[in-house]
Amino acid sequence: MSARKRGARPRSANDDLAEFVAIETDADPSADGDTADGDTSDGDSPDRDISDGESQDGDLEDSSVDDVRPRSGRRRRDSSSREQASQPSRSLNFSMSSVDVRGIVTTLREGVKTLLGKPLASFHMVLSLTVILTVLGLIMVLSASSVEGYAKDGSAYGMVTTQAIFAALGLALFYGTLKLPIRYFRRFATVGIMMATLLLVLVLVPGIGVTVNGARRWFSIAGLSVQPSELVKVALCVWGAHLLASRRSVGAFGKELLLPLVPMGILICALIILEPNQSTTMIIALIVGALLWFAGLPGRVFGGFAIGFAAIAVALALSSSYRAARVFSFIGRTNDPLGDGYQATQAQYALANGGVFGVGLGRSTAKWNYLPNAHNDFIFAIIGEELGLIGALTVVALFVLLGWVGMRIARRSIDPFLRLLSATITVLFLVQAFINIGYVTGLLPVTGIQLPILSNGGTSMLTMLTMLGLLAAAARHEPDAVRALSVARPSGVARVLRLPVPEMYRPPRADQLRDRLERKRSTQSDGRRPAPARARRARPMSATPRRTGAVSSGEIHYPGGRGGSARQQRRPQPQSVRRDQSWTPPRRENRGRPRPEWPNEREYRRR
Repeated sequence: MSARKRGARPRSANDDLAEFVAIETDADPSADGDTADGDTSDGDSPDRDISDGESQDGDLEDSSVDDVRPRSGRRRRDSSSREQASQPSRSLNFSMSSVDVRGIVTTLREGVKTLLGKPLASFHMVLSLTVILTVLGLIMVLSASSVEGYAKDGSAYGMVTTQAIFAALGLALFYGTLKLPIRYFRRFATVGIMMATLLLVLVLVPGIGVTVNGARRWFSIAGLSVQPSELVKVALCVWGAHLLASRRSVGAFGKELLLPLVPMGILICALIILEPNQSTTMIIALIVGALLWFAGLPGRVFGGFAIGFAAIAVALALSSSYRAARVFSFIGRTNDPLGDGYQATQAQYALANGGVFGVGLGRSTAKWNYLPNAHNDFIFAIIGEELGLIGALTVVALFVLLGWVGMRIARRSIDPFLRLLSATITVLFLVQAFINIGYVTGLLPVTGIQLPILSNGGTSMLTMLTMLGLLAAAARHEPDAVRALSVARPSGVARVLRLPVPEMYRPPRADQLRDRLERKRSTQSDGRRPAPARARRARPMSATPRRTGAVSSGEIHYPGGRGGSARQQRRPQPQSVRRDQSWTPPRRENRGRPRPEWPNEREYRRR
């Protein structure tokens, strides 16, 4: 057996590490210089033979890798620290020069412009807002009505189940409005307003209409309550837009726009007041006013109607005891937190309890019979309490975004019916939402107007989703959207929903002729083109018919000839020639005169 096998121990990993450190130290010139100066006190060399293996192993075990290797590193850090000490001190720079804030903002702006520039951007935004508001409304109705529903029916899911059924029906109508062509809505607009008015009459008949809290406003159909005053909102929007879209001329007083829209609006308001229901009456008057405003009613006439409407609203508010109590409580004449101002006070307590981030979904204390109608008129207070200021501002932002999208659709529509319809629906959503938010936060007196889609109310959910469907249909009929859907194959949402390709708007032939006449009259009134002279009918006894521009002798004077003056030659000639005037060559005695070259008879007539 060899000596290596008998006496030498096997080479370990620590030996390899020590040898590597020694080689690195010898190769480092800075380490050599430090050793020559006598910085190291250890005289051991890596080339020294190791006789006692156990002592060597013990030394390596006691000294870790950090104690063996970093000696050269320490020397390097010492030399670098001396170099830094020799340099002058620098002040700390906390500026954000590395972050290009302007570039980030520009990139985001360009990205938003690119998304909004797509042909179906408006349609996708309406669809997204519809889904978000519907889901949020069902969640908040479940949270706000659970306590009251359990106290009345023994189930916390009774009200939200009914609301979900109406939401499903509303989404079905939303889909149906996208499938039907636009011309069908105009064709059945008159039938719809007549049926809605008939329902308003029938609900007032005892035994047919259901009376709740002294008001007869509902029908009961298979256990579901239907409110016809909500259905008339959709019918009036569609019929009013159809009626005003065909009225092109507006006089000084707008009589063409007022009849028969205003009389029908007054009849509907009178029937709703008999229920009684002042809040819906205000909404009907708002719809009529929005239709007249966007149709181009003169400002002074519209201002007169606005003043009259305000006076009637104040009279109706003071005519009833409970409505007058709400107004006086808002003004401050009666400060009774447990009486007339109880609801408004409890709503503000709920908002204050929510704070910035809210108490959590489902943890509201106001819904425990402290706040009446928490699931209906005052659901925004529950949103503010459970979701906090952030949730309340999110709801406000959703309605603001819906208003912006609706007005964008109205501006981009070339069909006057869709323009009026989308603008009126947008104003209805915005005004109804902010009146509700206004009286919940204490900025307006309590009126009882619901928060669209979010408040509990089956018929309201049904009508609001139908209106959003009409708005989405108008978005699909924008000119860019029609071109994009006509060229490419259906993809995305249109392919999933199997929506038909929309048709490009073509104005009726009567409107086209009317537009031409109006354009012609406008150009004549501006003086850019002279009005055509009316030529006389040719007399049978005259050999040569008189033409416009001819002198009393009956001769035709060509430009550049000897007949006529320069003023007569420069005078603009009429562009229209009567059919009974045919072109005749000059008389025989004028053939020798110089005349210009006419390419053809048509060019001669034009000049």
